[in-house]
Order: sequence, then C-alpha cells, then structure tokens
Amino acid sequence: MFVANKKTHDIAQYFRRKLSKKQFTQDRSGSRTIELLGACFEADKPAIFGTLNTDYVAKEIAWYDSQSLNINTMQSPPTQWRATASPQGEINSNYGWLMYHADNGSQYAHVLAELRANPDSRRACAIYTRPSMHRDWCAYGKNDFVCTNAVTYYVRDALLHTVVQMRSNDVVYGYKNDRAWQQAVALRLCADLTDVLPGRMIWQVQNLHVYERHFKLI
Repeated sequence: MFVANKKTHDIAQYFRRKLSKKQFTQDRSGSRTIELLGACFEADKPAIFGTLNTDYVAKEIAWYDSQSLNINTMQSPPTQWRATASPQGEINSNYGWLMYHADNGSQYAHVLAELRANPDSRRACAIYTRPSMHRDWCAYGKNDFVCTNAVTYYVRDALLHTVVQMRSNDVVYGYKNDRAWQQAVALRLCADLTDVLPGRMIWQVQNLHVYERHFKLI
C-alpha cells in the first residue's frame, strides 16, 4: 500500500554523503545548505539529527492550540519565530489556527466529518496554505510563507495513516517540531474517531534541507 520505503535513517545517510562530498547550494543569505528535492519517507523517528526538545514542543503545541497569530502570546518565543514575524509579532504559521479556526475553513472539523461519514475516503484533507500566501508571506513586514501545504488522513485496516505534504522543511528543527505537531493532531483524530489507532506517517517535502550552521550535527 505504501511506496515510501525510505525511513529517517536513509534521509540522514543522504545528508551525510552530501556533506562528505561538499555538495552544497547557497540560500539567499549566502549561507551554504544541503538540500533534497522531492523527499518522500516514513517519519518513523522523532528526529533525523539531534534530539527532540520535549519542553519546547509542549510550549509550541500549547501556542498552536491557542490559535494566536501573534508570537508575543507565546512564552519566550524562539529566534526562528521572531525572524518570521512582523515588527508587531504577527505571523501566518500558527498551525493550530490553520487547522482549527473557522477563518481558515475549519480544516480539522472537515477531516473528522469526512472520516466519520466515509472511513475509506480520499478527501480527508486539511489544507494549510492558501493562494493569497504569495502576498501574505511578506505583508506588514512578515517573512512567513507557510511551509506545510496540506495533510491528508487515511483510515485503512483500523489505522489512521497521515501523509504530510510540505513546501519546505528544515531537517533539524523543522522536522522535529512539525512531526510532533502532526503526531498530536493524529492522536486527537484517533480519539475523536474512537475506533482507530495511529498508523504510519509519510513525510513528503518539496525541499528538505540542512543549514550550514547545523552541519556539525551531521
């Protein structure tokens, strides 16, 4: 049923090979990166490089659940959030807002209703981004083009499988924190559906990358 036969170990090996061969690209700041285009693998581990910061993950998920579009409502927002926000702290990428809020189409509610009505459905899709993102990413001084495009859920053999489709994903911090969020949502869906258990999580990324500042972790 699954064509994603690669796992996180294989992805780690890819980046190690690229680093050993010094095969880099440069981002807009001039920093070197190692990238993989069209990545598809099973997100079987909580981290590809480094370890999961469970304290931070709990804080980020709590902030997502608040559905706030301002980082100043998060306790001690980290540097990466400050870099994406407007001078007033406004962002686009609160994944809880994108998943739950009516202003983004109540994605979670639609997914849950679809799976309840038809567990075999291929339409249980949560759409995170929007066409106006081409303007919204830089509005009011932001630098926040939503990284997740969509997440689709499949109930097969009483298991809930998750397929995450991303525009861009940093292997070190991005993967760990985003996977933790997607896992939390999947567990909530299982609880609401009552008769399914968590299944596999497939990670599809158009551009999966490691920044030069994290080469030491490879």
